[in-house]
Amino acid sequence: MRQIIAMGGGGFSMEPDNLLLDQYILSQVKSSQPKVCFIPTASGDSQGYIDRFYQSFEHLPCVPTHLTLFKNQPRNLEEFILSKDILYVGGGNTRNMLVLWREWGLDQILRTALDNGVILAGLSAGAICWFEGGVTDSIPGELTGLKCLGLLAGSSCPHYDGESDRRSSYHRLLMDNKIGGGIALDDGVAAHYVDGRIHQIVSSRPQAKAYFVSMTNHQVSESIHTPVYLGAQS
Repeated sequence: MRQIIAMGGGGFSMEPDNLLLDQYILSQVKSSQPKVCFIPTASGDSQGYIDRFYQSFEHLPCVPTHLTLFKNQPRNLEEFILSKDILYVGGGNTRNMLVLWREWGLDQILRTALDNGVILAGLSAGAICWFEGGVTDSIPGELTGLKCLGLLAGSSCPHYDGESDRRSSYHRLLMDNKIGGGIALDDGVAAHYVDGRIHQIVSSRPQAKAYFVSMTNHQVSESIHTPVYLGAQS
């Protein structure tokens, strides 16, 4: 299966005391100790971000590692990536991240990893990167559209309820034909795709929602989807 789990926000970096989404990602691997690699490129490989990843994942049933492109890169990047069960991409500047990935050839390695059964996951920048396009704050000023990897059809907008200008910006970009329709995710919501189609939408927050956003008769329309609340299963 080709699996991608895109989070609008949440996980260890936003909810260190609520790891429901992180636990959900780990549960998609049959191994009792899945090998999960954190990729913090979008944050400039922030050491503080890396430390927070280990602080959370060392207490979960997994084998955590991380990948930095700014220093101490593995000698064989593809071999390193393909040895993992899960690749977990952090938030930050999506545009800068994609530039670095392409320079290192990591964008193509990630495609290979997906085809080989490695789960691709992440939040914010680490969510929109998998789609054809995304709504990003990579450039100072108003939110803009960004062409991404295209592993999933359509566009994505994270932090839909967490930042006041996300919804209006997504609508504006759609109306100006600068981005195609897609999915918007509140903080705490994850969309789980299997072979390019939505398998399940889950949340770590009981009131959080997902939205399918499109243009209909020259107007933006939203279709609300209520996720499966993971807290009800614990």
